[in-house]
Amino acid sequence: MSRSIDDWRRWIAENILLGAPPPTLHAALVSHGFNADEAALEIDNALASPYIQGGARMRNRLRKRDWALSVYGTLSRMRSNGNMVERRERLSRDEFLEQYYFQNRPVIITGAFDAWPARSLWSFDYFRERCGDCEVEVQFGRESDPNYEINQPKLKRTMRFRDYVDLVERSGVTNDFYMTANNTSQNRASLAALWNDTPIIREYLDPESPETGFFWFGPAGTRTPFHHDLTNNFMAQVIGRKRVKLIPMSDTPHVYNYLHCYSQVDGNAVDLERFPAMQRANLIECTLEPGELLFLPIGWWHYVEGLEASVTMTYTNFVVRNDFCDSYDTYHEV
Repeated sequence: MSRSIDDWRRWIAENILLGAPPPTLHAALVSHGFNADEAALEIDNALASPYIQGGARMRNRLRKRDWALSVYGTLSRMRSNGNMVERRERLSRDEFLEQYYFQNRPVIITGAFDAWPARSLWSFDYFRERCGDCEVEVQFGRESDPNYEINQPKLKRTMRFRDYVDLVERSGVTNDFYMTANNTSQNRASLAALWNDTPIIREYLDPESPETGFFWFGPAGTRTPFHHDLTNNFMAQVIGRKRVKLIPMSDTPHVYNYLHCYSQVDGNAVDLERFPAMQRANLIECTLEPGELLFLPIGWWHYVEGLEASVTMTYTNFVVRNDFCDSYDTYHEV
């Protein structure tokens, strides 16, 4: 028994609450070196504990909540287009809000930012010319850290923007370096000249908001692992294509959420043997093309992969309420 006795007691309690039969727990304990009588006593004590009994009542309440979510998810999939992300041309504000924002449904909007100077101007040469000598912040070492997204504060590096542009231009497929929204605090000031090329999309976004968007730039192969955001988001794809995998918020019980807003599931290669509940999740995939605007609803799990060197602007400053963090407190392990 390499674990302490308290570690094993926590293991027994967790598995009882997950519904594991006592004989299965007993066999597992014995196989790990417990005396048969000691194993039986530990399980009996756990089953008789008022703490475990109280936890079981809470488990039942959560199961009721999971049932309600499953009904919502099933009804959503029953829609004629419930397994795809719709593409809509120049949605009006009212239609966008009523059919997608308020209903927590994703949509790809085309033609929303065709007039951006960025659509015709942005290129590697343009970046070097406009902001080449500016110091920017980039994440490096992502391929050597399996938890690169969680550990991103430790992976920051500053460099000249032209050197980063050169690196992206000559690189192959890699996830080792990426400029993301988490680097925006410095990069928004350094790359201010580029923000002039992306005027506010007034049909959906608040021009009075101090929030002016987030700049994402990386080579083919960049990945953002399965997670959910605490806000509604827009992804405006300016250069290159991205593959996006989406799972509705209602399927959260199936995505193996283990810390804050992150999933244990690798979106690049979903392992159904290791994560069998994922078979019950409605996995929706789309490819975001240059010039397209993807609405990512709050709480929807998403995995994003750069199919080519790409530049994306993201936004959260919608014309209606988008602050839902006050009641969120699950930043810990779940």
